[in-house]
Amino acid sequence: MNSMTGYGFKEAVVDNTQISVEIKSVNSRFLDLSIYLPPFLNPLEARIRRLVSEKIVRGKVDLTIRVHDNNSTATVSADTAAAVAYRDAITEIARALGKTADDVPLSLIIAQEGVLNVSHQYDAEAYWQKIQGILSEVFTQFLADRSREGKNLEQDLLSKLDTLDSAAAFFKEWQPCMEEKFRETITKKFNELLGDHADENRIMQETAAMLVKYTINEEIIRLHSHLAALRKAFTGGDGEAPGKRIDFICQEANREINTIGSKNQFIEVGQKVIAAKDALENIREQAKNVE
Repeated sequence: MNSMTGYGFKEAVVDNTQISVEIKSVNSRFLDLSIYLPPFLNPLEARIRRLVSEKIVRGKVDLTIRVHDNNSTATVSADTAAAVAYRDAITEIARALGKTADDVPLSLIIAQEGVLNVSHQYDAEAYWQKIQGILSEVFTQFLADRSREGKNLEQDLLSKLDTLDSAAAFFKEWQPCMEEKFRETITKKFNELLGDHADENRIMQETAAMLVKYTINEEIIRLHSHLAALRKAFTGGDGEAPGKRIDFICQEANREINTIGSKNQFIEVGQKVIAAKDALENIREQAKNVE
């Protein structure tokens, strides 16, 4: 079991290039992956997205890569024709203002648009060779963080499941007592109304009718089945990403507990229903953190 919350970060210098990689994630119903790269590394985005998607099923994941190359990648070229044109135009303005050509500094001409052109040559594949080792290390750190938090979640979920198992076992043990309780209640009412003339057959019929109306045997069987499925999901028996399945099973288990509660006629059962609903609600909330 993995949590959807995780974090990983590393910064290092590789071949005179400073690289930092950060991955963080929070809860999300589906995989929501955002990758932030310098524009010149955009050709690598599909590759990185595929790498992450192979390991992550759910969560809002933000992956940021920053690169600063200490080696210059700039290529500078001069447009001498543009420089001459700027010089002539600026000199003409200077003379009109009573200045000479010597009053026009070179820096003014160089600063004009198009005189000096700077371009950068980036090789995305070359950068990938520098980045991939750090990315792999950070991703491993990130997955380990999710796994560690997932183990904590699993322990908490299993403790809540123990409460549910206890409640389900109580319902099963109580079920045989219901007939006797119903019989006692009906016999008491008949005796209050008819005294010694109460018909035993009528009492048995009314008891049977009460059992048909209020029996919870089917709900108990289904609840036990759902709880077994939950335990299997918690411990990884249903695959590597059980979050969605846990949520579905919780809905089904909640339906059975609600039905047991609506049919209940006894204080003892009602108390266990409340405990079971509280434990199940805690599981449903925690399941939102499970991948």
